[in-house]
Amino acid sequence: MAFLPVTRKEMEERGWKEPDFVYISGDAYVDHPSFGAAIITRVLENAGFTVCMVAQPDWKSTEDFCRFGKPRLAFLVSSGNIDSMVNHYTVAKKRRSTDAYSPGGQGGLRPDRAVIVYCNKIREAYKDATIIIGGIEASLRRLSHYDYWDNKVRRSILLDSSADLLLYGMGEHQIVEMAEALDSGLPVEELTYLRGSVFKTKDPSRAYDAITLPPFRAVKEQKSAYAESFMLQYQNTDAVTAKALLEEYDEYFVVQNPPSPPLTTEEMDHTYALPYERTYHPMYEAAGGIPAIEEVKFSLTSNRGCFGSCNFCALTFHQGRVISARSHASLVAEAEQMTKEKDFKGYIHDVGGPTANFRQPACKKQRKFGACKDRQCLFPTACSQLRVDHKDYVALLRKLRAIPKVKKVFIRSGIRYDYLIYDKDDTFFRELCQYHISGQLKVAPEHVSPRVLEKMGKPGRDVYDRFVEKYHKVNEKLGMKQFLVPYLMSSHPGSDLRAAIELAEYLRDLHHMPEQVQDFYPTPGTLSTAMYYLEFDPRTGEKVYVPKSPHEKAMQRALMQYAMPRNYDLVKEALLKAHRADLIGYGRHCLIPPQKPEEKPSFGKAGGKGNGKPSGKGNPKGDNRQKSAAKQKESSKKTIRNVHKKKRDVH
Repeated sequence: MAFLPVTRKEMEERGWKEPDFVYISGDAYVDHPSFGAAIITRVLENAGFTVCMVAQPDWKSTEDFCRFGKPRLAFLVSSGNIDSMVNHYTVAKKRRSTDAYSPGGQGGLRPDRAVIVYCNKIREAYKDATIIIGGIEASLRRLSHYDYWDNKVRRSILLDSSADLLLYGMGEHQIVEMAEALDSGLPVEELTYLRGSVFKTKDPSRAYDAITLPPFRAVKEQKSAYAESFMLQYQNTDAVTAKALLEEYDEYFVVQNPPSPPLTTEEMDHTYALPYERTYHPMYEAAGGIPAIEEVKFSLTSNRGCFGSCNFCALTFHQGRVISARSHASLVAEAEQMTKEKDFKGYIHDVGGPTANFRQPACKKQRKFGACKDRQCLFPTACSQLRVDHKDYVALLRKLRAIPKVKKVFIRSGIRYDYLIYDKDDTFFRELCQYHISGQLKVAPEHVSPRVLEKMGKPGRDVYDRFVEKYHKVNEKLGMKQFLVPYLMSSHPGSDLRAAIELAEYLRDLHHMPEQVQDFYPTPGTLSTAMYYLEFDPRTGEKVYVPKSPHEKAMQRALMQYAMPRNYDLVKEALLKAHRADLIGYGRHCLIPPQKPEEKPSFGKAGGKGNGKPSGKGNPKGDNRQKSAAKQKESSKKTIRNVHKKKRDVH
């Protein structure tokens, strides 16, 4: 099976006078099932529809949008695998210079707010064209939402884009239902019944059994109305329990139908068995290809959905909390196909999804009754109904390891360490360490402060400490020297300077200095973003401290990398502001010396022989904690286990 037509000549060579659909994508054209555009277009093709691809069109004219003429049924528009604003800007709102989803990693090949811009260009070329929008950018902006880049509440993207219909979520069910309805002659205005869709109407009675949200005029002006609206959206994301939502605007009512059900195992198997080319289009070869394919080309998508429900993650809004998983046979078949590719080196890079070690719904009732509206599966503690079982995942990984030509099967998707530590059977823990990591495992405790973890929806530090201790015991028993790299986040709602210093002290005792620091990024659709905007928790009305000024955010980031000389002034300012001058000095408990060091400091071992005083006059080089930068990483690794065995209290 060839790539979809990308030129009019290629379309005509297939004998098509016009395509049924033209897909407009903000990403370069990569026909691999890790890319949403590839899945949707192949699903449509499998259903008997003709589809042409326009990837990264020039939005400064209408020429690219007219490449195939007006499609018989509709234009399909997506910004790509990532929201275009996240793709373009750092959390500091600085323009990124590269784009992994573009040829050669080149930046600037898609516009800001790509869905809106593309749709407006289509309207300029074809005023009466049917336009359907989808993908992550449309999905998370389907109703009123706080927009970090504009720092205001924006209305539904369905209205701003002038599209006719929005499909949210993963989309396989509703894309075919939509296509068949249009093909039957039903006008797009009548597609008001599709699950997983959002439509606009001037007649609110077309919303069946709907919950009425506060009107947009109130939501954009009153934080209390925004909080009410957000919580109603947040509580209606489950395919079983969700109701339709009705939101009033000046010119239209926008109606969100309940989500489409998650794919069954058989449906997932079918979707991933479609004839993907599994790489980028050859037209990008001269530019160096598409960087984003490198990590996923030899990876396997094992599951969808996540019942972890971290508050800063939008997955609940997009994929839902109920897990769908592919069969072993499907995954083994795809892995065997990988081994036949000429550039396969014997390594499967990942077997996972949003959370790698979730292969089944959290409890037996979720498929029939849906996920609970008023409680989480893992937070603040594990639900009594939670099924903790890695047997299926272990069996799958064993089959993949046994495939000829496969040297190693890695797990690089996120591992929920709390779910893992709750498993009384150590088989997966042991085999994870023995076969599926290479030297280090990355996990995401995110923070250590209880008040920050509560706002994140993450388990307490005690759970992470139990995991760390067990991880080292398992590796020690296996005779392996492997380390943990914790992902940590600064400036999340709830994190004041005291919490940031608490995290810095934890890093000090762990002898770990993150190479990169993740600052909280307020993106549409998350509970954490709502707290960022509201400065209170929409669930309880409780006031939440939110670091918003660039300077305070810089101090919190600097505290996570306090030993870097470039951060010295910010760290000192933060410590003095928080009345923690006790952490300035030469003692082993101190974060920084009284004077800015000339060279990058590092650490010695916990409990080392240094006396806590500088060996030279005003020269911090003599301090036992401070070693060369080249030795820092190795020193950090050697001390992690000792620190946790001693269970030092950093509070």
